Amino acid sequence: SPAQKLVFNRVNGKRPPLLLQQISAPEECYTLAHEENVRFVYEAWQQVEQQLDGSRSGESTCGPVQYVEKTPNPGLKNFVPIDLEEWWAQQFLAKIENCS
Repeated sequence: SPAQKLVFNRVNGKRPPLLLQQISAPEECYTLAHEENVRFVYEAWQQVEQQLDGSRSGESTCGPVQYVEKTPNPGLKNFVPIDLEEWWAQQFLAKIENCS
């Protein structure tokens, strides 16, 4: 299932001051090619996840195989992967707090 998106609603239906609108970065424009690439990668990844789930439950004998290190690297013992969506949300909130 797709990750949940952050949604920010206006407080009391009020618009932010004009100053904040001038400071904020312009909206990104996505081309059709960009959207097509994102859709392709998303749909392909969804297929892989479905096939992995099927192979875990014994439905399929072939398909993708999840790679797992047999002898983990001791240097990566305390490695914690970054949650990129959470990081971007924190950056966005920090910008808002700095502007107000």
